[in-house]
Amino acid sequence: MTKYVVVLGSIMSGLGKGILTSSLLKILSNRGLKTLPLKFDGYLNVDCGTMNPYRHGEVFVLKDGTEVDMDFGNYERFLGKDLTGESSLTGGKIFKTIIEKERRGDFLGEDVQFIPHVTDLIKEHVKKYGKGLDVLLIEVGGTVGDIENSYFIEAMRQLSLEEDVLFLQLSYLPEVNGELKTKPTQHSNKLIQSYGIKPSIIVLRASKPPSKSQIEKISLYTNVKPSDIFYDPKVKSIYELPLVLEKQGIFKAIAQKLGLKERKKPNWERWKKLLKNLESPKYKTNIAIIGKYVENPDAYASVKEALVHAGAWLSTEVNIEFVDSESYGTLDKYDGIIIAGGFGKRGIEGKIKAIKEAREKGKPLLGICLGMQLMVVEWARNVLKWRGAHSTEFNPKTKYPVVDILPEQKSIVKKGATMRLGEYVMEIKKGTLLYNIYKKDRVGERHRHRYEINPKYIKELEKSGLRFSAFYKDIPEAVEYPSGKGIGLQAHPELTSKFEKPSKVFLWLVKEARSKK
Repeated sequence: MTKYVVVLGSIMSGLGKGILTSSLLKILSNRGLKTLPLKFDGYLNVDCGTMNPYRHGEVFVLKDGTEVDMDFGNYERFLGKDLTGESSLTGGKIFKTIIEKERRGDFLGEDVQFIPHVTDLIKEHVKKYGKGLDVLLIEVGGTVGDIENSYFIEAMRQLSLEEDVLFLQLSYLPEVNGELKTKPTQHSNKLIQSYGIKPSIIVLRASKPPSKSQIEKISLYTNVKPSDIFYDPKVKSIYELPLVLEKQGIFKAIAQKLGLKERKKPNWERWKKLLKNLESPKYKTNIAIIGKYVENPDAYASVKEALVHAGAWLSTEVNIEFVDSESYGTLDKYDGIIIAGGFGKRGIEGKIKAIKEAREKGKPLLGICLGMQLMVVEWARNVLKWRGAHSTEFNPKTKYPVVDILPEQKSIVKKGATMRLGEYVMEIKKGTLLYNIYKKDRVGERHRHRYEINPKYIKELEKSGLRFSAFYKDIPEAVEYPSGKGIGLQAHPELTSKFEKPSKVFLWLVKEARSKK
């Protein structure tokens, strides 16, 4: 029978519920328990696909093509599994379903209300998705008290009357004049209890460990035993947190309350070895991520984490710098270059300039999605001397449209979930750099794009030395330089990288760029 753990925030956002949930997933799965996450986000978007990276960070794409919140990236990276769109519930998805059911006549004769219709729909989805699991971890996005998630929290209260549900509160202890203040945690817990919910476990974020007296004070005001209050410290690497919580005995607390029994003894050896490689690396390298959303590094969260994974496996200190494609000077101080994906014309010429410099100086270069497309644009302009060569996304009237919109995209009007999304299997040519990287001739990677390399120009581009090393049907999936120092993928390989199973393309880049420390 499935047990449920509901992770709630407090009265402050940005505390790291996603990292905490990911850590709990790892702790449970490392004991052989079947566990998956489900996240609720209160916004009325059906999915994250139309959201601005500046406001919401990157859009993470699942294997099945669902565009989700960036927290799902951490779920997959910690858990080591691919998730499906069923793991994501948004306010938009819920209300879209409710309206469709009403229009169909499913509620005929009833006035449709939050209770019971919306809450019943949520519970139905949660139970269906959790079927067959030992534990379903449910992260409630936003803060307690938000109108956007109040009906979802109510659904979780109702679920607790029907199933085994444990509520966990993540709270912040602010530091004022050197003293940690417990009052915000007391009041936020009181607010949660006003919903009819009593957290059984509290996890505290703080700049330093809370004292015994502070924990006892929180315990007194929240009715949570001191032994069920845990400390979530600031760590050098997010992958340390499962071990920190493990050492404090959080599994024992969860297991006792839900009647869980581990199916195997936890084995942290490989996880610890990777962390040790990060702490005491043998090599070092400086990698530049060239993009236009660099003011908000969360827009490139998966790219950053894929570099961390590669660094852990290769015992390499990867110093990552986010470089604005509109205003950078030179790439001399970097050992490797990543041209990130993106949308819109702003910053495009800067990316092309960076590609030219990297190619001419022989710096290891990885182009991702738009980055690959611009590698072709740069080659056409500066090697083939096709003046004004471009993508029709940015110059519809270019004489040399080496990048053009996918044929099936031309008739599409709606923006949401209409790109080429999710995993597609590319056929890799033997004898290419890409084949040497993957050691396979068929590999699936995740996509998120509307434009492709124009097949009309492939022969001329290849005659000049550029090589297209992988295809999906007739769509070019990869391009590489004859020097072996540059590779571009139409896919987003960063989306499949896991801490214990890094992306092979990122391993290649870091290996090419590293040097002895």
